[in-house]
Amino acid sequence: MPLNTQKVQTILQGLVSGSSDIEGAALVTPDGLPLVTTLPNHMDEERVSAMAAAMLSIGERIGGELKRGNVERILVEGSQGYCVLTSCGQDAVLLVLATQLAKQGLLQLAIKQSVSELQLVLS
Repeated sequence: MPLNTQKVQTILQGLVSGSSDIEGAALVTPDGLPLVTTLPNHMDEERVSAMAAAMLSIGERIGGELKRGNVERILVEGSQGYCVLTSCGQDAVLLVLATQLAKQGLLQLAIKQSVSELQLVLS
């Protein structure tokens, strides 16, 4: 069944526009191909998707080696903000970019809600 990109775009756009602290989002394949993105203009979706796949690969290796189980979420915290990578099933992962002002509880809640919506579209 083909991906309903319009529906996914609407979900990502709602996530990004729902908070001034969320700067962008991308739904990518585990091997780094962009499916649908809502990223700032200065970011290249191919490059961001490749980095998301690299994050996922390293996270899965760490989870396995350290006996932490399946990776649910990977968080990178930098001086300018956060990158949160969350599983959306076997075929996709959601990458969310947020500012350093983002409240973690609200950010995680928004991501969780978006992942639930995305999983319905992807199934």
